Amino acid sequence: MSEIVTAGILVIGDEILSGRTKDKNIGYIAEYLTNIGIDLREVRVVADDEADIVAALNALRSRYTYVFTTGGIGPTHDDITADSVAKAFGVGIDHHPEVVARFRERYAPGDLNEARLRMARIPDGASLIQSATILAPGFVIGNVIVMAGVPSIMQAMLDIVAPQLNSGPRMLSEQVRANAREGDVGTPLRAIQARHPDTIIGSYPFLDENGQPNTSLVVRSRDPEKLHAALAEVEAMLADFHKPAV
Repeated sequence: MSEIVTAGILVIGDEILSGRTKDKNIGYIAEYLTNIGIDLREVRVVADDEADIVAALNALRSRYTYVFTTGGIGPTHDDITADSVAKAFGVGIDHHPEVVARFRERYAPGDLNEARLRMARIPDGASLIQSATILAPGFVIGNVIVMAGVPSIMQAMLDIVAPQLNSGPRMLSEQVRANAREGDVGTPLRAIQARHPDTIIGSYPFLDENGQPNTSLVVRSRDPEKLHAALAEVEAMLADFHKPAV
């Protein structure tokens, strides 16, 4: 089986931690990575603080195949992601001539101020994530992918960089409605999980269409045979659970 490819996400921004802005990127990235065979293992959220960003980034990039950051690459004083990434990698940072040239084409001379030029500052050695529809680019350095916090721009950047990423075997999944409370199936489900260590079996309670407690059981594995073997046991367990008493 191919090597498992892993990832972490680093969300950067005081506005996320304060609750002023609701994150809309984590779930999107998680689903996107799952679909291309990359396992998301960890998500961290840090403030607009250089020391915190550097520490979190260095921890994540040493642990996972890729790290995706969102936020902090705009024009304001608290957009310090690029500087923090440069510090984490121990490299310099400067205005990227290609980005500056694009800005000069887009903005009138009086509008290309110092704040907007901040968005052209890229760590030395990084490659740009850009397209005709993205004015201020993200960038890739080492195993770190730096993207915007605005969801539509982040999604465009992810589409651009994804074909360049290594990926592993996709995680497959099957879902079964238990028609039972979670506590009623917890013990037999634990036994099934023990017999199938190469699968992941999750139980997720919900209220059904009648407002009654119910449970969704999800079986996941990269191996289709192992997935269906565990699924068969789950379905047999549920059939036995619902068998009328004699």
